[in-house]
Amino acid sequence: MKTSPYQPDQTNLAYSVGVTLDRFIKLKQSDFPFASGELSQLLRDIALAAKIVNRETNRAGLSNIGGAFGQTNVQGEEQQKLDVIANIRFMRALSKGGEVCAIVSEEEDEVIDLQNNSGKYVVAIDPLDGSSNIDVNISIGTIFSIYRRKTPVGSPVTTEDVMQPGNQQVAAGYVLYGSSTMLVYTTGCGTNGFTYEASLGEFFLSHPSIQAPKDGLIYSINEGLEYEWQTGIKNYVRACKERKFQSRYIGSLVADFHRNLLKGGIYLYPSTLKNPNGKLRLLYEANALAFLIEQAGGKASDGGGRILDIQPESLHQRTPLFIGSSAMVEEAEQFINIPESQITGISH
Repeated sequence: MKTSPYQPDQTNLAYSVGVTLDRFIKLKQSDFPFASGELSQLLRDIALAAKIVNRETNRAGLSNIGGAFGQTNVQGEEQQKLDVIANIRFMRALSKGGEVCAIVSEEEDEVIDLQNNSGKYVVAIDPLDGSSNIDVNISIGTIFSIYRRKTPVGSPVTTEDVMQPGNQQVAAGYVLYGSSTMLVYTTGCGTNGFTYEASLGEFFLSHPSIQAPKDGLIYSINEGLEYEWQTGIKNYVRACKERKFQSRYIGSLVADFHRNLLKGGIYLYPSTLKNPNGKLRLLYEANALAFLIEQAGGKASDGGGRILDIQPESLHQRTPLFIGSSAMVEEAEQFINIPESQITGISH
């Protein structure tokens, strides 16, 4: 039957909203022959907690949950009220799902043994990275790592289950609470990003198969600490300036990392006089982002080697971090490893 010329064209009236996170996870379940749905459910639990934290973050200015809580965490850092709220939300989501046997959190002194010996997974998490930026409405985030336990299911959790190098992660990701809320994660089969649609209450695939540019023109470092850097770092940053690279530093790790992941660049947090072992935490910050950037074609280093190959020795172990576009990280490593005797008079 011939369509009437007066009948309106309906093809563009309802645009496709895309693939939801839940459907994407189900489609990718076949990538994990060792799993029987628990990892997929665990990712959904994290997404649910992220939605709740997103809601709390968006109403922070109206509900008196911004500002300091009045206590310090194990890192010696002043806790913000939203640090505490986010920690509670993620602890509840991870403990009620049944897939997790233990949790390592930036906000907790010790390993949280959930007494769930049937759980197959260990989660390391920074519930709210950059929370001091809440009061000035700057992007913040959540960072998480997921490991399969080493000991047999049914047995008590041990140190062996928790103290695993980053190359043993089965999944990792972050949530960015910014102008839009995004969840970016990997299960070792590429890095994918999902944007939250608040009116539908769903994350939708918006950045499939993210590939970080091999090189970039952005460097991100706290230049206020320059007097504490080693000479190689000073020379690298000077070389960036001479080539007119852009300095972009938000002071919120997830936000800085996310920008450089998409646009190309390097994030540097080197050792300093105050923090000779670096400041960022290996288990629940560096490892997760290193896994993500490698799956997107980038690189993550402590200045001497691959972040993911570091064997953790303590729960809140710190590390220097150089992460982003592979060419920029490799060049930074070269500057760092120039012997002191060869540095005098170096030209760029």
